[in-house]
Amino acid sequence: MNQLIRCIPCNEIFARTPYDQWPEYEYVSGSAPEPYRTVKKDEFQVFLKHHRNHPMEDLEILEDSFVSEKPYSEPTKVSYFKATNGKEKFVIKRFRKRIDEPLSYQLIQGDYSLKLLRFEIQPEEIIKQLKRELDNPPLPEHQLEAFLKLYQQVLKTIDIKNLERIPEDSTHPLEIYYKMDEVSLAYLLRNCRVIFKGQEYNEIEAFIHRQREDGVLLLKAIYQIQIVEAAQSKKETLPILHAIEGKKYVEKK
Repeated sequence: MNQLIRCIPCNEIFARTPYDQWPEYEYVSGSAPEPYRTVKKDEFQVFLKHHRNHPMEDLEILEDSFVSEKPYSEPTKVSYFKATNGKEKFVIKRFRKRIDEPLSYQLIQGDYSLKLLRFEIQPEEIIKQLKRELDNPPLPEHQLEAFLKLYQQVLKTIDIKNLERIPEDSTHPLEIYYKMDEVSLAYLLRNCRVIFKGQEYNEIEAFIHRQREDGVLLLKAIYQIQIVEAAQSKKETLPILHAIEGKKYVEKK
């Protein structure tokens, strides 16, 4: 979106983009050789007419505030992001129920937070990578299981607030990956000496260093969106237009 506009008294949002004036094409039966009819449209002008003489303001979207309960690639998801008019901050809900519907926007006066649901290691990925990299000779199953149990134990000692989030984006907005901290790394390596000896330990140590930064030893956090709406006083909800100042947009004649 290029521009976010709020009708102040109605608290309605319009996201202005280059596609607002793109025409639609309707199929017309029996009208060959041109079976489609071009229908001109201007969604922004429709918005202005609906909110004629209402004061409006531009909202600035806050960077890195986008969240959704579905993957980025899902076209029919409900998403939230934050925006501000320079004085107040708002939550904007963006949604559509069908892929052929235009996106709708709803302003929420309040805020949202992310609640941590689970903090976990990646056991299946770890085992696959260990078998792939340490295969000459392959590690016995009891050592693989012991390493997973040890890493699970390390996880219990970690405070997620002290971890560094990796810069790579996940395919899901609520799945975030973190890098193990130095203290936890030292604890893991020290206890690996109980499980692995000699050359096996050298190989597992090298594996840990390789996979800690951006591999299978990244720690995975699963979050949940919590919306908290701010209570509005009766005075705030009265539609007294002359008491509200805002930007003026001109309709096309």
